[in-house]
Amino acid sequence: MGTASFLKRAQALLRIRNQLVRECLAELLAVFVLILITLSGSAQMVTSSGTKGDIVTAYLAGALAIMVAIHTAGGVSGAHLNPAFSFTMCLLEQFPWWKFPIFMAVQILGAFISAGAVYVLYYDAIWHYSNGTLTTSGPRETASIFATYPADYLSISNGFLDQVIGTALLIMGILAMLDTRNKSVPKGLEPVAMALLVFCIEISMGSNCSCPLNPARDFGPRLFTYVAGWGAEVFSRGNGWWWVPVVAPLLGATVGSALYQLLVAFHHPEESDPPAEQNSLVLVSAAIPPDTKISPGEKDAGGMLPQKN
Repeated sequence: MGTASFLKRAQALLRIRNQLVRECLAELLAVFVLILITLSGSAQMVTSSGTKGDIVTAYLAGALAIMVAIHTAGGVSGAHLNPAFSFTMCLLEQFPWWKFPIFMAVQILGAFISAGAVYVLYYDAIWHYSNGTLTTSGPRETASIFATYPADYLSISNGFLDQVIGTALLIMGILAMLDTRNKSVPKGLEPVAMALLVFCIEISMGSNCSCPLNPARDFGPRLFTYVAGWGAEVFSRGNGWWWVPVVAPLLGATVGSALYQLLVAFHHPEESDPPAEQNSLVLVSAAIPPDTKISPGEKDAGGMLPQKN
């Protein structure tokens, strides 16, 4: 009783009723969780020289972090997690434009704080691996734990295109999963589906520049490395690569949302349209009422009935 009473008093004292502040706090925590797990997977791989993780485990950690982060804030802020997704929601008039810079700032802040947490968590490992020198290039560099850098062969233009295509695919996949007029993901499974989407993009498009696809995920930790001792080279390495993961995903979000709208969403039948012939079958989730008249063939199909428009 004493504990319950204490918790109620604490809630009454600390509870925030302003909707925007609640959304920002939830988004901050969700991004913190996302980047903490993502960068920790990278730190474990790098500082162990691949003996306690590899590129696949690092990508898997980042993908599963998406699932945890969506569960963390999905019911409060929508768990945007990514300025590119917030930008998409603005383009589709699902999110007010005035909130976009606020959410983007919160997302970058969450990524910056989580980069600091990973640095503290792997402090000894980072300094041991780097032989006491924080560098952004060379065989013992550790800057790539936090931010992404292009492969030696990658040009700025090719890297920009890489990020546009990758982010466009990410946004198209998310819009398809959330589209209730399409083959949307069953309610409650959205975090798992989006984690798998991110994982498949990472393992197929990650070799060029580690697949950031998220301006906050890249810029927040990069800013942390700048102030934590890696120096200005975090912004100059790769011919000034740093701006590409910031700008290209926003363009990719525009392309991805436009393609999905133009090729799929705009062509959904309106409610006033006459019902089209439906050839697909869907599983009936509930038991068939006993007074429902169905043919023996439908009954023998194990509950498979034509989908009703």
